[in-house]
Amino acid sequence: MLFSPVEIQETVSMFMKQKLDIRCVTMGISLLDCACEDPKRACTKIYDKIMKKAGNLVKVGQDIEKEFGVPIINKRISVTPIALVAGASSATSYVDYCKTLDTCAKELGVNFIGGFSALVQKGITPTDRILIESIPEALATTDFVCSSVNVGTTKNGINMDAVKLMGEIICKTAERSKSCDVNGCAKLVVFCNAPEDNPFMAGAFHGPGEGDSVINVGVSGPGVILAAAREYKGKPINELADGIKKMAFKITRMGQLVGSEAAKRLNTNFGILDLSLAPTPAVGDSVARILEECGIEGAGAPGTTAALAMLTDMVKKGGVMASTNVGGLSGAFIPVSEDEGMINAVKQGSICLEKLEAMTTVCSVGLDMIAIPGDTPATTVSGIMADEFAIGMVNNKTTAVRLIPAPGKKAGEWVEFGGLLGGCPVLPVSKFSCADFINRGGRIPAPIHSFRN
Repeated sequence: MLFSPVEIQETVSMFMKQKLDIRCVTMGISLLDCACEDPKRACTKIYDKIMKKAGNLVKVGQDIEKEFGVPIINKRISVTPIALVAGASSATSYVDYCKTLDTCAKELGVNFIGGFSALVQKGITPTDRILIESIPEALATTDFVCSSVNVGTTKNGINMDAVKLMGEIICKTAERSKSCDVNGCAKLVVFCNAPEDNPFMAGAFHGPGEGDSVINVGVSGPGVILAAAREYKGKPINELADGIKKMAFKITRMGQLVGSEAAKRLNTNFGILDLSLAPTPAVGDSVARILEECGIEGAGAPGTTAALAMLTDMVKKGGVMASTNVGGLSGAFIPVSEDEGMINAVKQGSICLEKLEAMTTVCSVGLDMIAIPGDTPATTVSGIMADEFAIGMVNNKTTAVRLIPAPGKKAGEWVEFGGLLGGCPVLPVSKFSCADFINRGGRIPAPIHSFRN
C-alpha cells in the first residue's frame, strides 16, 4: 500500500490535531477445542490457549504505535461464546470460566476480553441458561470480562423468553455490582443480529464461523469527520456528504495498514476493519458534535435522524472503497455516557430515550450506555429491549442495548462510570407498563422478507 507525501502529512495532522486513532486491535480466539467434561481442566485449557495465542498482542500493538506513529488506544481479546465451550462440562455455574478469562486479561495487559456470551435467538439450551444466570455474579467479581447475549435475528425472529430473562438479569447485575468500580451492566450487551467479527466491546465475541484466530481492527475518528464537516459549512448537504465520504476513505486506509501489519507480526489472519465512529468523553471526539456541525442545534432536534443516516452511510461508502475487509458493525455509535456531546444534549433536554431509539434505526448499534432509574421494573427493561430488537429484526441490521439501571438513582441525577465509559444523567423511562406483553413469552416470528432462500 503506497502513500503520497501529502497523504502522510494529512494523516499526521489528523493524529496531532483531530484525535484520530486506532480505537482497538482485537484478537479473536476460538476456544472450541478447549471444551472438556471437567470444568477445571477446561479452564486450564482456555488459559493456556489464550496465553499462547495472545502472548505478544500488547507488545506488537505497542511496537506498531512506535514505528508508525499511530495511536492504538485498546488491545483486546474476543473468544468463542463460553456457552458453546462450557456446555461440554458438568459445571452448574460458569463464574469460574469468567474468572479464567479475567486472569488472562490481567496477565496479558489487555483492557477487555469479550465472549462470556450465549446465542439464544431461537431457543435457550440448559447450557445457555447456566451462562445467562451466571452473568450477575460473573461481572460483579471480575474486572475486564465483557458479556453479550444474542436474542434475535432477522431469520429467526425474537426470542421473547430470552428478552424477558435478560430484563431480569440486567436488573440483578446492576444490583449485584452496585458497589463495584464499574457497574456490571456497562460490560453487558444484548443483541439482535449480533455480528461474529465485532472488535468493539462490550459486544465482541469470536463467532463459531470464524477461524482459529484472527485480528479485527476498529478505527475511530469523530474528530477527523468533525473537521471535514467544518470545511463544508454552509454548503449543500450532498457536498458535505461527499467530503465525509472522502475522509472516511483516508481513515480506512490507515486502519488497513495497521490491521495487516498486526496480523503479520502475530502470525494470524487479518479479519475485518470496523469503521464505526466510536466517541469518547473527551471534547472533540463526539458524534453528537458532528451532527451539530451539520446544522442541528442540539442532538435530538428535528433533523437529527436524517443527519445521522447521511453520516453513517457516507462512512460506510468511503470505507468499502478503501478496504475489502470492512465488517463488524461499521457506522456510528451513539453511546450517551461515552460522548460528551450526547451528555450535553441530555442535560439541555434536546434528546430523550424515545429519540435515541429513533436514531438507532440508521446508526450502527442501538441504545448504548444509557443510565435509567434504579427502580425501573425488569419488564420495562425488557420492553425497551424488545422495541430495539424489532428495529433490528425488521430492518435486517444489528441493534443492541446496553442499559444500566442505576441503583438508588432517579431521573435527572448523575451517575459516573469512569474512564472511557464516562458518566451521564439518568434518563427517565415511561411509567406505563408492558408487563402483560413481556410475560407472554414465546417468540416474535421472523418478518416476511426474511424468507430469501
